[in-house]
Amino acid sequence: MISEEPISYYTALDLPPVGLPTVQWDMYIAEEIGYEKFDILSQRGIGHLKTTVQMVEKNHGVKLDIHAVEKFKKDPNINANFKIGNTIGGFYTESPGMRSLLFKLCCSTYIGLVAASSLIRPGTSKSMPDYIARFHDPSKTTYLHPVMEELLEETYGIMVYQEDVLKVCIHYAGMSGSDADVLRRGMSGKWRSPQEMERVKGNFFNGAERLGRPNDVNLKVWDLVAAFAGYSFSKAHSAAFAVESYQSLFLKTYYPREFMVGVLNNYGGFYARWLYVFELQKAGADVHLPCVNMSEAEVSITGTDAWLGFTGILDLEKTYIENIPFERHRNGTFRDLEDFVKRTGITLEQCKILIRAGALRFTGKNKKILLWEVHKYVSNRPSSNQLQLFGVRKKNIVMPADLVQTEVEDAYDEIELLGFSLTLNMFELLRTSHRGDVMAKDLKNYVGQTVRMIGNFVTDKPVHTIKGQTMFFAAWLDNNGDWFDTVHFPQSFKYTPFKGRGCYLIMGKVIEEFGFASLEVIRCEILPVKDRKDKQSITKAKAALLHYRGDEAMVA
Repeated sequence: MISEEPISYYTALDLPPVGLPTVQWDMYIAEEIGYEKFDILSQRGIGHLKTTVQMVEKNHGVKLDIHAVEKFKKDPNINANFKIGNTIGGFYTESPGMRSLLFKLCCSTYIGLVAASSLIRPGTSKSMPDYIARFHDPSKTTYLHPVMEELLEETYGIMVYQEDVLKVCIHYAGMSGSDADVLRRGMSGKWRSPQEMERVKGNFFNGAERLGRPNDVNLKVWDLVAAFAGYSFSKAHSAAFAVESYQSLFLKTYYPREFMVGVLNNYGGFYARWLYVFELQKAGADVHLPCVNMSEAEVSITGTDAWLGFTGILDLEKTYIENIPFERHRNGTFRDLEDFVKRTGITLEQCKILIRAGALRFTGKNKKILLWEVHKYVSNRPSSNQLQLFGVRKKNIVMPADLVQTEVEDAYDEIELLGFSLTLNMFELLRTSHRGDVMAKDLKNYVGQTVRMIGNFVTDKPVHTIKGQTMFFAAWLDNNGDWFDTVHFPQSFKYTPFKGRGCYLIMGKVIEEFGFASLEVIRCEILPVKDRKDKQSITKAKAALLHYRGDEAMVA
């Protein structure tokens, strides 16, 4: 808010934990008083762009003009990625719903992306099926009135943008611009007085009647306006979002590795962190666990080698996140565990975290040996420079003869400390070697059939049915790293709900809509994984078999 005199002349201020002084009014009072008010929002997508451009210049010596959007709009490779929904990491285009919408709309133009950016919003999502159907077959387009055809021809007779509400209210119902804007804001939940809303609604019908519009049509047009309720976008907003989407897809198309590192380092995006690491691997990067001799605080990449940073390690203190790379750059790489402990002054617990995360594997010793050895260098170290009252004899630690660290144990350590495993993926952790009867890339060949698939759970979205029940849409990765989507209606989900992260055996009917195949789920069950204490190598472990009995899928 901007006032002529300091704002404290007019109101007391709160100082929340974030440290920004806050007035005690809401936005409506501020508007009534007449202050200039701006909503300034954090936007991590811009951070992705900035970080990626800097890395591309450092790694490739190329200075990119990220603002050459007109050139990006015409790039066939970028548009091809939009068309197939290859947009993971892309600004506002990476969610499962948006990716399927882009695919169904065969979206390969800037104008198409602008429309899609608004269609995906809650206020317009109910109109999405009609819009897609009319896009593929314009003959299905119908208009309630000739005026509506003039106003909504570009969007197949469907209100897509907030401006559409304004146009209909002004040109169909003869309302003033100010009343139309009150109605638009009311539909977005930004109104305070129900009485004012009723007044504007009355003006809509009175104006339409004065213009000679048929009463039955007026009711239907009002229903369309009312159905637009929710947080829809203005066209200018959608257009601006589409510009940023093109910028991010340009980087993803031509510099995918640096782009995914930029996404990881800005901690933004629709999905969990592990998925972006997986996308970084798909882009051709050799992703390495954190290493005290190679990693920085954030994820770094040189050529095709990407090193996870210390920031992503759970419970590692900020002091060591910053000091470890600082000490290495100042005095050279660490020679061994003892050298690392002495030069960083790290505590026992913090060093254990780094060992379990694999950050000291450069020593050539496995984790269990390092976890024994570290006690020689840390546990008996004085906690300060003060003289000790009693001398403490150094313990003679005898190391067990057989300390074996398995890949399964490494995987569990990584999941606990990083949130995911690089050593073994979720499929490799399964007790079964079965990977499903059908893979995602072949799903379109089984439309109408009941199939069984195995998918690594990525995300889900709950929605409410007309009856008030909850159903779910979910997104998965198969063993090949390809995406597929599922629909879980209330009845099936009631008996086979999600049980957390992992790989699931999914049985369902393949359905297709505008070329986009998905699975209507009948049953899904999470699959058991190897035990952490399993001493057998993954290559020697006997995989459990999946037995199918009749029309039921039973996991052995």
